Parts: sequence; C-alpha cells; structure tokens
Amino acid sequence: MPEEVAEIALHNKDVVYGILFRAAARTLKTIAADPRHLGAEIGFVAVLHTWGQTLQHHPHLHCVVPGGGLAPGGERWIGCRPGFFLPVKVLSRLFRRLFLEQLDDAFARGQLRFSGSCAGLAEPDGFAGHLAPVRTRDWVVYAKPPFGGPEQVLEYLGRYTHRVAIANHRLVDLAEGRVCFHWTDYRHHDKRKVMSLAADEFIRRFLLHVLPDGFARIRHYGLLGNRGRAAKLAVCRRLLEVPPPEPVVPAADYRERFERLTGRSLCCCPVCGAGTMVVIEILPATTGRSRRLRIDTS
Repeated sequence: MPEEVAEIALHNKDVVYGILFRAAARTLKTIAADPRHLGAEIGFVAVLHTWGQTLQHHPHLHCVVPGGGLAPGGERWIGCRPGFFLPVKVLSRLFRRLFLEQLDDAFARGQLRFSGSCAGLAEPDGFAGHLAPVRTRDWVVYAKPPFGGPEQVLEYLGRYTHRVAIANHRLVDLAEGRVCFHWTDYRHHDKRKVMSLAADEFIRRFLLHVLPDGFARIRHYGLLGNRGRAAKLAVCRRLLEVPPPEPVVPAADYRERFERLTGRSLCCCPVCGAGTMVVIEILPATTGRSRRLRIDTS
C-alpha cells in the first residue's frame, strides 16, 4: 500500500483495511480465472500486517496460495508452471485499479474521516490531489514459492498470525527511558541492527497497529472460503490423489493444545528453559466489587 494511501488508512482503519482485503482477493481470483494465465478457481489465506521491521505503519497483506486450482466444472486440477504462479505486473495494475475505485467510492459515500494534518483531505480537491501520484505509480506485488515447502508456510502462519508488531525475542533492553530492539535492514543485505527509541515513541509506534474491535485480520477465500470449503477440498484431494488428513484428536487442555500448535510447552520455565512450571495457586474469580488478593510470594 503506497504511503499516501497508508496515511488515509491510519485515520480509517476499518474501512481501508477492508478495501485492502477485498481488492486483493478480487485481483487474485480474477487473474487466476483468466485462461490466459491459469484458468482455474484458486483458494488462499490472507493475513493483514500493518508494520515493518522498525514498527512504522506499513499496511500490507501476506497471501498463502496453493500452486493451482480447479478447472471450470471441477473435473480437473490445473497446476501452475514450476516457479511461476501469476504475472505480478498484471496483478499490480488490477489491484491498483480495484483498490482506488473502492477507496473513491468510500469517499463519495462519506465513509472516510479525516482530522489533524489530514483534515484537508476531507475536501474533494484535497482528496483527489493527494491520491493523484499513486494512480500512475507501480504498486508493489511480490510472489515467490516457499523455499521450504508447505511445512515452512505452516510454520510462518503459526509464528505471525496472532502476533502484533514485534516478538518478545527482538526486545534487547529497557534502560533510561529507552527501548532497544533488533531489526533487519532489508535494504542493506538483510543486516541485523539494533534500534533505540524513547519509550513513548516505542509505545506510539506499537499502538499504530492496534486494530478496530472485531476486525478479522485473517481471511479465507475461494476454495478455502468458509462456504463449501469441505466439499471443494475433498474434490481437490481426489483429483490430486491425496489422502484425507488424519482426524485431529482433541487436546486435553489448553496447555497441550498450545504445545501442538506452537511446539513450545507452557510447562517449561520461560527463563531457564529447563525447569518445570508448577501450579502454586489458582486465584478465584471476584464478583461484585473487586477486592485485593493477598498472595504469599515467600
């Protein structure tokens, strides 16, 4: 998403992030269905990220897409060419057009709000002038196969789907009112660096990525959409001669479920990595007026 559009999104997260999902989904499905490119119905998972390595506002979608889809009628699986899925230039131009059409429509319907330094965008001339440069600029669409196969994709999803902005292991230090954290400089050969920010600036950047209440940042489309997913996946497995997955045995409790999903145990001490966590006390829920609980920490 270009910087000019990201600025509008910061003031209208619910509306603009929703447009981002819809435009990306329609772009992928339209180009994939075109016989000149793939000629198939595809499925994919889209995950919203709003941050870059330095926690600045950088909204974008990660889409995980199988390398092919169902032919019209569902009687044949059409696989993409090795190392190539869909033409990124074609994707980029259609995505740009669809996104800006929906953004213009949202403005015309009065769904966008502006304040502060962006107050001038509330006027039609200001809005049009602000977006004029991005209407002809190339928008970034990037596609690549997973180097480690499906397992790497699943691991990626497990790490990032429920994390916001920064992982704990990137935090280095908090001293004298400053937060230090690791970041990767992709413009300089992926060099790992340490950034130091004043605590209030770190908090400001982190809060940029808080989503509106109830906003779904993971969405499924096409073959993987909620409607008809089970039936369509069964057809895909039959055509690809892939056996159905083994039934998942329900986890005994949340700790076992967490370990199955992440590979990490909640029973293992997060500090030393060797000791076992033991339940000392379960605090009862309070009703009515909250009361202070006295906990023996000796």
